[in-house]
Amino acid sequence: MSQFTYPVDIGSQHVDLPIVPLSDSLALALLITVDMGLDFMSTAGRELADLLRPFNVDIVATVATMGIPVVVEVARHLGHDHYAVLHKTPKIHLTDAISEPVRSITTKFDQRLLFDRARIDTVKGKRVAIVDDVVSTGASTGASVRLLRSIGAEVVVIGALVTEAAQWVTGLGDDAALVRSLGALPVFRPDETGAMVEDWVG
Repeated sequence: MSQFTYPVDIGSQHVDLPIVPLSDSLALALLITVDMGLDFMSTAGRELADLLRPFNVDIVATVATMGIPVVVEVARHLGHDHYAVLHKTPKIHLTDAISEPVRSITTKFDQRLLFDRARIDTVKGKRVAIVDDVVSTGASTGASVRLLRSIGAEVVVIGALVTEAAQWVTGLGDDAALVRSLGALPVFRPDETGAMVEDWVG
């Protein structure tokens, strides 16, 4: 591991991710899906779809924004024409949205996941896969599960390009067993010399 990047295999693809400080005591290897390129995302989507296919999902859902490239490719490779998006930013069509509170590791403030009421029938009574770029603390994923279940969806599997450390196992509780991923990352903590070292617990 270099001082500034971390090598990781995401399915069959190898990438070096930049290590970015989040605070004086924590740094993350940053995976930015919108910067990974179409070929990378197509391959990752196909490989993640292969992991999810045995669950016979009816529709795939994600959290905006970094999850959108993931859900597009997973849905495409599963042969689906539609997908569902949970938003964190209020939009004009979300003024009467179903909502669920959430706070993720990369945001300083409490947020709300929002789901368009006009889209409820796309997930209600359906077998749903939630996909995302990274499952870290499990906060966003857990909020997604709760919101979708509250409107009658059956969440049958959770897919991620990578999991990060192990806080998500506790954060998701029993739902941690639903997680399938193409790779895994640690978080990073400074040692006594100030160098960043791997922390697989979090």
